Amino acid sequence: MGLIHIEMFATLDLVGQAPGGPGEDPVGFPFGGWQAPLLDEVTGAQVSAAYEGTDALLLGRRTYDIFAAYWPYQEGGEADEIATLFNRVPKYVASRGRPDLSWAGSTHLGPHLAGAVREIRDRHEHVKVVGSLNLVQTLLREKLFDRLDLWVYPIVLGVGKKVFDGGAVPTNVTLLEPPVASPKGTVYLRYGLAEGTPATGDMSEPGRGAGPGD
Repeated sequence: MGLIHIEMFATLDLVGQAPGGPGEDPVGFPFGGWQAPLLDEVTGAQVSAAYEGTDALLLGRRTYDIFAAYWPYQEGGEADEIATLFNRVPKYVASRGRPDLSWAGSTHLGPHLAGAVREIRDRHEHVKVVGSLNLVQTLLREKLFDRLDLWVYPIVLGVGKKVFDGGAVPTNVTLLEPPVASPKGTVYLRYGLAEGTPATGDMSEPGRGAGPGD
């Protein structure tokens, strides 16, 4: 069985909407493209490394349309490595409608999304979910992910769709490697899905380091 990796770019208040450019969500969201001013060499290297070994993409309809209009034309340019990868691997699209799948290697998933994702996981080794906030909500709710790569950028927007916005259920995760911070303050966190649900406790209990008088 393969792994489902969710790749998310988020602000400090965990807004994940339209990081790449104003055209991603042109209506009702004034901060499209918030990620670009905060990119640096460290972040760029981390993002590129995160896609190593990817053998399939799992995308929501909006993200698919954005990618299909861009990546087929980027081979040979500055982003050649990622463009070549994205153009080569199979693309699976979660959509309630009938998307135009003009990008080579694209497949529309049926109405039974959870079952389709499990089949994709069995078929591939490393499946990447990029952007696709609505799809991510479903994957979080169904716990249909194995890794969560979260880039947290040092900016607060106060508005916009959030990464954990109505789709998450109580879930344990574990940090898989030490966090990495970029010169501009972006922090890269890689988590793995862990068993069980969050436990509760009392900080005033002996050994917790706090008491009623603290």
